[in-house]
Amino acid sequence: MKLKKIEPICTYTNITMYPLAPRESDFRIEDIAHALSLMTRANGHFRSFYSVAQHCISCSIEGEKRGYAHRLNLALLLHDASEAYLSDLTRPVKISLHDYSEIERQLQSVLFRALGVGALSAEEEKLISVIDDDMLYYEFEGLHINGGFDREYHLKERYSLAFCDMKEVEETYLERYYDLQKKAGER
Repeated sequence: MKLKKIEPICTYTNITMYPLAPRESDFRIEDIAHALSLMTRANGHFRSFYSVAQHCISCSIEGEKRGYAHRLNLALLLHDASEAYLSDLTRPVKISLHDYSEIERQLQSVLFRALGVGALSAEEEKLISVIDDDMLYYEFEGLHINGGFDREYHLKERYSLAFCDMKEVEETYLERYYDLQKKAGER
């Protein structure tokens, strides 16, 4: 059997990065903020553009409103950061591609270490998943042509789903990252 060559990508800040063999030194928050501000949620199946970065910012604020530790709010901000390197797949496709899920898990783990989150406990992963799901249902209710799922969600506030300039979202993401990273380090 012939082994396939692992190919790199070139990031926004001109880093040659190997998504299938990530190293901590590969990650730049500027790459993540830029890419996620340009990526749409729901693969573009919303009535208007709503970025992955906006989603992550709202998730992180929701964690703060729930009283989560700064490190967990940082993890919420970064919970979809692997999509900056792998792109996003809809949930039905993602769960069917077992290799993809493992690649995403590995990349996200290295990324969390590189950007100050570290390893998450099963309980912390569950807290992130609950907010991520609640935000998903809220977003579909507000942005999908047919409304939301027949599913209850519980958010501490209603977040803006309005179109925001991508550059402004990128800057907000970066500001939030640096603020949370500083606070998480002050423990």
